[in-house]
Parts: sequence; C-alpha cells; structure tokens
Amino acid sequence: MDKLKRVLSGQDAEEPGPLAEVVDASTLSWSTRIKAFIACFAIGVLCSILGSCLLWVPRKGLILFAVFYTLGNISSLGSTIFLMGPMRQLKRMFEPTRLIATIVMLLCLILTLCSAFWWHNKGLALIFCVLQFFALAWYSISYIPFARDAVKKCFAVCLS
Repeated sequence: MDKLKRVLSGQDAEEPGPLAEVVDASTLSWSTRIKAFIACFAIGVLCSILGSCLLWVPRKGLILFAVFYTLGNISSLGSTIFLMGPMRQLKRMFEPTRLIATIVMLLCLILTLCSAFWWHNKGLALIFCVLQFFALAWYSISYIPFARDAVKKCFAVCLS
C-alpha cells in the first residue's frame, strides 16, 4: 500500500534502500526533538551556572569554572543538533557568513580546556573563557538576520 501511495503521489516508485530504512527508523518525532533540545540546553545552562559558582572555590576554582563553562557551551551548542540534525547543523556552521565565527568559537573552546588541563595557566583559562563568551555570542547572532550589522552600528555609535 505504501508503494502505491508513493507512485500515485509522484514520489520514487523504487523500493527504499537499506540506508533509507535506517534513516527512517532513527528519526525522532518533532516533540521528541524539542524535548531533547530543551534538556540539552538546560544541561548547558546548568553547567555554565555551576561553573560560575565553582569559580570561588579555593585553588581549583578557576580550572573548574573553565571546564564547566566550556562543557556548558558545548552542550548548549550541541542542543541545536536536535532541531536541525547533525549534518544540517555542520553545513550551517561552516557557511561563509559564519565560518570565521565558528572557527574562533571552536578554537576558544579547545584553548580553554588546554589552558586548564595541560598548561595549568589560570590566567589564560580566564581569558579564553571571556573570548569564548564573545565568540559564542557573535556566532549565535549570525543566525538572526541583520543582527551583526545592528551590533556593529551600536558599537560604532557608542565608541564615537
């Protein structure tokens, strides 16, 4: 019956291949996608808040802040995969309009973790967290039409 519906609706009359069957079996419903997005984003926000609270812990506070803040940003960024799908998300991340913002953001995420774990430099970790914030904000507003232009104009007016 499904084959007849596909033929009558003008869709491909051939049997779907094994890859199409796997994709169809692994797709999530829209309500499941929304729930997963909200859960992943909430975990990201919770990690960022927890990292901010851990900033005041003696000795290891700044490292814990850097790690939890970075994990929170990764989780928040990853939450959009549930809305768009992984391939579409990657394609949109590396579009020419947001390529530089994506590279800077990913570089800041990596350098924050490197400064916390391998270099043991708290000052660099804090600097990279601040850069991470601005890079993620600049990346995020690239999805809003004309938002970057508005921010540029706002800063130009404030600085002149």
